[in-house]
Amino acid sequence: MMAAADQVNDLSARNHELLDRVDYRLVETEAEKEAIYSLRYRAYLHEGAIEPKAERRLKDRFDDLPNSWTFGIYMDGELASSLRISVGSPDNPETPAVDAFGDILRPQIEAGKTIVDPNRFVADPANRTRFPELPYLTVRLGYVACAYFNADIGTATVRAEHRAFYRRVFLQTPLCEPRPYPTLVKPLCLMAADFNVVREKIFERYPYFRSTQFERRALFERKSEPLAPDLHAPEFQLLQATLGQQA
Repeated sequence: MMAAADQVNDLSARNHELLDRVDYRLVETEAEKEAIYSLRYRAYLHEGAIEPKAERRLKDRFDDLPNSWTFGIYMDGELASSLRISVGSPDNPETPAVDAFGDILRPQIEAGKTIVDPNRFVADPANRTRFPELPYLTVRLGYVACAYFNADIGTATVRAEHRAFYRRVFLQTPLCEPRPYPTLVKPLCLMAADFNVVREKIFERYPYFRSTQFERRALFERKSEPLAPDLHAPEFQLLQATLGQQA
């Protein structure tokens, strides 16, 4: 029987290979948005997390906020899953987790903390058996976001039966009992971790959760913002030093 450490290493190796087949796309066009809203509906209905709706789509007010980024995760060119990243900060405090668990999270934001709140994690029911690694490849976006936004806290809003998994795999701590969550019929509980404390442990366990600065900026800088070089980036400073030596 395979030991737990060997299972983690085997999973990590497979996911490294699958990353070459994954495309993380920021949802921007109306057609892309509708595909995500339809996927959410099908996934949540399959899980029994929502009641049937005539419009067969699921959208909420957080989709339109400037501190939310919705992604489609494509495997071999086909939409397989989706995740929304909401970032709570003193300037933009509104996220789904802050809305549902304000008594716990608002004091953190008022203290100046930045919270990365991955939410609306859904997967196409047809792809769950084809790509068992899909959940890991999807939640990877949360760690990319934590690095980009210099997060203090990373959260997860999960059903009670999933708490043990998030505690074991992502080192997150449950902060309360399940509560009602917007648009869903099943309550969710809040889990969280201090990103700066757990990041290296997570990256050691799942090296493919690491990201380059260019990937982070490509995913989270709005297209209206130029993807200019970061003059403070180590690779840019090294280039400057090299050019200076050649001058």
